[in-house]
Amino acid sequence: MKSPKNPNRPRGGRPPKPETERLKRRLVVCLTETDYDALCRKARVAGLVCAEYARRALARSIVRARMTPEMLTLLRQLTGMANNLNQLARMAHVAGYGRDAATLAALVDRIDTLLTRIDKLP
Repeated sequence: MKSPKNPNRPRGGRPPKPETERLKRRLVVCLTETDYDALCRKARVAGLVCAEYARRALARSIVRARMTPEMLTLLRQLTGMANNLNQLARMAHVAGYGRDAATLAALVDRIDTLLTRIDKLP
């Protein structure tokens, strides 16, 4: 960049950052002393300042959405089916597999269907 007084003379100082690299937004976060100390300690180990460490951690983090009521219902059903499967498997070991084979196969199919429904939820 050229100096405004003398266009032939180069201007001193650091060149300006491109518009895409400028940090324009400010986010205020309240932390406890313990959390702040832990953040700064991790930043020091990484060789970064606290703000840059927090920025990078925020960019790389994965946030999971809360469970919907439908998801909770399906998980409760799955838990009940898993308990039934364990009980049937225990009975099958004691009495033999022939009597409970059809029931076990049907329960496994229902569990697979339920797992597929859970996977399709947002």
